[in-house]
Amino acid sequence: MAPIPITIITGFLGSGKTTLLLNLIPQLRAANPSYRLALLKNEFGDVAIDSQLASSSAVSGVQELLNGCICCNLVGQLSTALAELRAGVNPDRIVIETSGSAFPATLAIEVNRLARETAHYTLDGVVSVIDVENWKGYEDTSYTARIQARYTDLIVFNKWENCDERRFDECLDRVGDLEVDVAWVKSDRGRVPVDVIFGIDGGLARTLTEEPTTNGNGHSHHGHDHGHDHQSEVEVLSVTLSGEVGTAVDGTKLMALLTAAPKDEVYRIKSVLTASPTVRSSGEDETAAATTSSGQPARYILNWAFGRWTFTPLDSDMAEHSSSHRTVLRMTMILARYESTKWKKKLEAGGFLELEGDKKGELVVTKIS
Repeated sequence: MAPIPITIITGFLGSGKTTLLLNLIPQLRAANPSYRLALLKNEFGDVAIDSQLASSSAVSGVQELLNGCICCNLVGQLSTALAELRAGVNPDRIVIETSGSAFPATLAIEVNRLARETAHYTLDGVVSVIDVENWKGYEDTSYTARIQARYTDLIVFNKWENCDERRFDECLDRVGDLEVDVAWVKSDRGRVPVDVIFGIDGGLARTLTEEPTTNGNGHSHHGHDHGHDHQSEVEVLSVTLSGEVGTAVDGTKLMALLTAAPKDEVYRIKSVLTASPTVRSSGEDETAAATTSSGQPARYILNWAFGRWTFTPLDSDMAEHSSSHRTVLRMTMILARYESTKWKKKLEAGGFLELEGDKKGELVVTKIS
């Protein structure tokens, strides 16, 4: 049996990795309706959110690694997760989508090791997604964002449509500062032709067999003995709002949170929740917000990044992941360093996450990273 090709998709928080992946699925199905694409998703926090979104979009199989980094404390679980996908789905390809803080070089090294030892896999390439619109906001402070662009076979420039050419040229110059010759492509609002993403046969990824060497400043590009712990670049809050069966989140107050969250303090808000159809994605008017004819509360996946957000209805026929099942709201907030204490107090003070009407729920906010 031929080895299963593996593509690694990486990029900083909110860059559009999941959107890129979801836009590949219709292309694959159009060319081959029986194509089986499997996803191994590494998520911040303790709620499987993006993986549920992928499951509702005809991905053949999903495995999630929660509350940790796939290139560090979860790397030992990679072999088991890949083996389960291989046995349960027998996919034509596996995509590994990393959390926003993972180092692609270390992950590529581990995939290459498993490929040599088992002959079950082959690493096709590493794709890094760069958010052109917001990169300036974190590039100067984020070691991780720079390293992700450095160790990659293909760079996808995303969210460039709302920027002028000067802004895009600034991003190109910053990539040039990394002193590597990397192929790049612009997405079309998160869409890239599938034959550009798959079939890279990446030269860089395939040659990584050991840890990258230290740079001129004496910092190792990875490893826990260096002075820069990439997981410390963000802080994570896990939020649970519980209530009686049939209760829903107050949509007006939730929308106030999504509107008020400053993007220099809050990087991502992800949630699975029950809400009325009056909740709406950013830029959507109230008349377009109703997504169910009954007007009854429904389950949604909320994805917020840098001041924009979407509410995606959760397929009622799909079994919900245990991390959010039977809970009114489960949320992960990914914040800039030193911001978690302030935002924990803001949420606990009330006014943002409450139940509709006069019903009282139980709100628990926990810092987990």
